[in-house]
Amino acid sequence: MQTTLAPEFVGTPEGIEAEAILRKCVHCGFCTATCPTYQLLGDELDGPRGRIYLIKQVMEGEAPTRDTQLHLDRCLTCRNCETTCPSGVRYGRLVDIGREVVERKVPRPAAEARERRWLRQGLSSPLFGPAMRLGQSVRGWLPAKLQAKVPVRRDPGAWPQREHARKVLMLDGCVQPSMAPNINSATARVLDAAGIQCVLARGQGCCGAVKFHLADLEGGRAQMRANIDAWWPYVNAGSVESIIVNASGCGVMVKDYGHALKDDARYAEKAARISELARDVSELLPDLVAALAPRVRPVAGTLAWHAPCTLQHGMKLGAHVEQQLRALGFDVRPALQEPHLCCGSAGTYSVLQPELSQRLRERKLSHLLGERQADRPQAVLSANIGCITHLQAGTDVPVRHWIEVLDESLQKA
Repeated sequence: MQTTLAPEFVGTPEGIEAEAILRKCVHCGFCTATCPTYQLLGDELDGPRGRIYLIKQVMEGEAPTRDTQLHLDRCLTCRNCETTCPSGVRYGRLVDIGREVVERKVPRPAAEARERRWLRQGLSSPLFGPAMRLGQSVRGWLPAKLQAKVPVRRDPGAWPQREHARKVLMLDGCVQPSMAPNINSATARVLDAAGIQCVLARGQGCCGAVKFHLADLEGGRAQMRANIDAWWPYVNAGSVESIIVNASGCGVMVKDYGHALKDDARYAEKAARISELARDVSELLPDLVAALAPRVRPVAGTLAWHAPCTLQHGMKLGAHVEQQLRALGFDVRPALQEPHLCCGSAGTYSVLQPELSQRLRERKLSHLLGERQADRPQAVLSANIGCITHLQAGTDVPVRHWIEVLDESLQKA
């Protein structure tokens, strides 16, 4: 796609990257077939090809409008289009650039700007935990819409205390410790059972994804630098073999630190090293299967598997979990149809685009649960706190992180 950058973007990092991505697009339209919003709305501008044209126009100097902003806002950043694209267009990176440029040029209505500012600041704030605990304590009195965002509090159980020669850092995260603390402790227990110790570094926090995907790229990079500073003493000393992330939305962001900070003279080299060490916890499953198979007592019944977009399209690990869990004796099946499509969670999307998000959730749940009672699984498994919370709000079938179920199977044994 021939592109002539406007003078304001010539020679800038965002301009150079955007132009390189735009030039790879051959506007074939394969991406529209797998775009969730195009399937729902049928509008070319609500598909990847249309959004690429919009971003191209902005980078060439055309003034963006509120309509431009709306079409970019509606993108889930699920990156399904990247999996489909025969030309290797890095659409996810392009839409981040486009959103930031449009955000600078198109003012938002006050209420909309306030909501986005609250999401950027509030989700990674130290006050989020106390606010979530307060919400959980009065959950029964909350309106249904708020209840859907406040999961029932569960006991996280004990954190293992044993020392092991094999050590990994683990991203604690920002919302997960408050919303589903058992995921982190279950991860530590499963790895402990396999002879791997989880280390939590002081000073780490949000991975940066929330701000980054809400057009605050510099705010997201600041959070990335803080995490690198917290992890670097362990990495530099060679005392950990990897950095484990059990929320795939965070994992795909940490794996991208090297790219996000490539132009930062102080952090580029460190960020690249962090990205090399970053692993979704499912990438340890081959080791876990070998070490834990004799001790696993799989739960009875079928478990439906929902691969988050960040896992299957961002990290290309879509079928990895279900294959490894089957090797441990679990009866796991993917969605009966459209396993590649987004569930509608997409970080803050379920808050900012509730109508589209709920339509995608209903579609996803229908394929996960099936039409007949006989198809209904014992539970739905996933690998990202956002997907888990979003799907659970639409069904009474338990929605769990797969590592919680593996932890319980070990506890029973």
